Amino acid sequence: MRTNLRRALTTAMKARDRAATAALRSSLAAIDNAEAVDVEHLSSSVTGNEHVAGAAVGLGAAEVERRQLTETDVRSIVEKETRDRVAAADEYERLGRLDLAGDLRAGAAVLERQLNPES
Repeated sequence: MRTNLRRALTTAMKARDRAATAALRSSLAAIDNAEAVDVEHLSSSVTGNEHVAGAAVGLGAAEVERRQLTETDVRSIVEKETRDRVAAADEYERLGRLDLAGDLRAGAAVLERQLNPES
């Protein structure tokens, strides 16, 4: 799914589709954020010294392998991004900002197509 999202992003950027570009970038960023390692996990490898408190000591000491997400994890992240965009669009409509609501709905539609490519 991530590969499909990246391809769709390239296509959206070439087409200068701002709503699709924003939605796809946001989803890819959410996936990247979900792969980040928790700070609590890092605290055991971080020590202090007289120059910098909490500094990692040694070559590569600050390097941590990112979490591996399953396809189900990635799909749930994109589904949440879609739901969040629809909810925000509803709120913008309530406030009379139909232009912003339209952009968010267009982005949600792009993500929905990525979730259900056969439809």
